[in-house]
Amino acid sequence: MLTAETTALIVIDVQGKLARSMYNAETMLQCITRAIQGAKILGIPVLHIEQYPQGLGATLPEVSELLADQTPMSKTTFDCCGNPEIVSRIESLNKTNLLVCGLEAHICVYQSVRSLLSKGYNVEIIEDAISSRTAENRALGLNRMTAAGAQRTSVEMCLFDLVQDAASPAFRQLLPLFK
Repeated sequence: MLTAETTALIVIDVQGKLARSMYNAETMLQCITRAIQGAKILGIPVLHIEQYPQGLGATLPEVSELLADQTPMSKTTFDCCGNPEIVSRIESLNKTNLLVCGLEAHICVYQSVRSLLSKGYNVEIIEDAISSRTAENRALGLNRMTAAGAQRTSVEMCLFDLVQDAASPAFRQLLPLFK
């Protein structure tokens, strides 16, 4: 079960022109920004990762401005866990549940999720906040992650799961994200 105390959000490679070329890009980007905003409302740590920023460019402004309080961690491996600094940072969060979003579903997100699962984390992939350049590769990536043991969720589903109570002050703060 997701709780704010046991959960972190990992945002993978939402960078440059590549992010804008994703299947259903605008909806995906809107969902990623909602996930980050919701995590901040709930006090959930967010880890921000970039794939080879010298080549792919920086994280898109609409995402990076929400994460202005941190420096993105960069990697050259497709799998986030291929970078020992990223693995160490994830471990330092001391969370058992990881929400994952970003791109591309069939490459960096898939390989990272597979490794996180092998390390014993409970991983939920935020389906509406994950994409690839084609719908087919997106579907393949989501299916492979599910087959590996990840659970599928949506931004709205996971944030409401985390807030748990309509009487919570955080619930009132989350509501505008979905109107």
